[in-house]
Amino acid sequence: MSTLKRTGLLVVALAIIGASFGFGTYVGYHERPAIEQVTELYNKETGKPDQVDFAEFWEAWSILKSKYAGDASFESQTMVYGAIAGMVEALGDPYTVFFPPKEKEQFESEVKGRFEGIGAEIGMRKDVLTIIAPLKDSPAEKIGIKAGDRLLKIDDKIATDLTVEEAVTLIRGEHGTKVKLTILRNSESDTREFEIVRDVIRIPVLETEKRPGGIFIIKLYNFSENSPFEFRKAVREMKDSSSTKLIIDLRNNPGGYLEASVDIASWFLKEGEVVVREDFGQGREETHKSKGYDVFTGTPIVILLNEGSASASEILAGALKDNLHVKIVGKKSFGKGSVQELVNITDKTSLKVTIARWLTPSGKSISKEGIDPDVQVEYTKADFETGKDPQMDKAVELITGL
Repeated sequence: MSTLKRTGLLVVALAIIGASFGFGTYVGYHERPAIEQVTELYNKETGKPDQVDFAEFWEAWSILKSKYAGDASFESQTMVYGAIAGMVEALGDPYTVFFPPKEKEQFESEVKGRFEGIGAEIGMRKDVLTIIAPLKDSPAEKIGIKAGDRLLKIDDKIATDLTVEEAVTLIRGEHGTKVKLTILRNSESDTREFEIVRDVIRIPVLETEKRPGGIFIIKLYNFSENSPFEFRKAVREMKDSSSTKLIIDLRNNPGGYLEASVDIASWFLKEGEVVVREDFGQGREETHKSKGYDVFTGTPIVILLNEGSASASEILAGALKDNLHVKIVGKKSFGKGSVQELVNITDKTSLKVTIARWLTPSGKSISKEGIDPDVQVEYTKADFETGKDPQMDKAVELITGL
């Protein structure tokens, strides 16, 4: 065979090999794992656990990126936020929530005690959006919204499938603007509509009142950073007034900081007595104990609760009921007995995650059972409209006999 022929065959062979390599490279490139085909994201490594395969997630992402032709634009960061929100929602816990930038800013403004809206705490009860409590002197309270009202619509938006945070976002808005709520009240078959004018909401802390017969009333509206200081002032005011009997009104108090509830409980309990137990699961538990201020030994005490009493309110009521057998008047509390920690994911996003469950000193689950009153007293529509308060009347009657 001539040198020319051998050279020609070599060129053909190399061309075939090159074509095969090119075809293989092309096929390999387009058949590579979906995560490798996603090129517009940073930090997409999963570090996947042995039993979790993220291939389906990245395959879905790749399909959406290449094929989606709907009205909405494909914004990668928005899709990331949606993926995180969906992962969190899959837990089935209404108190574990992802906050993208706008919602993070709103949440932080609420924690600081000032925001614009209607002034009502909203929670989830039996998978239904429910008013936990309207705040004192808020637009919601003034127009007649009550604890236990179930939200059916916000303006024209059906509330059935909304999360708590989605509902809050729709209800909030600039002061002077209006929002329409359609609610269903317990024991009523017809819905009600309320058109509420939003306002700047400032969360109150407490009020005090002195009544005949040596009765002193502390109405505590929340457990904020300032609550221990304001409660200390109220204790001093009671001692200076020579009152000998105390009613603690926790109705429509949606709760707040654990530290505030422990500090306030310490005015009633001896040092080292358990205020609340924190159950982290898997046998891990932490007890929070009284600091032992203990200035109310021998003082008759009655607590008022209703459906709007939640979280730290239930902690305080449970601590005094279990340790001191304090009588409780009103209605069963809301049953919000879980612990959330706010964790920053980035400087613009955060995650509020349930890390534990509250138990009363005797081991009763607040989430599952709430706090039951010793004396149950209804508060009717007629009572509200006429300005009567049968629950307070019963508390005064009960403490007068102690």
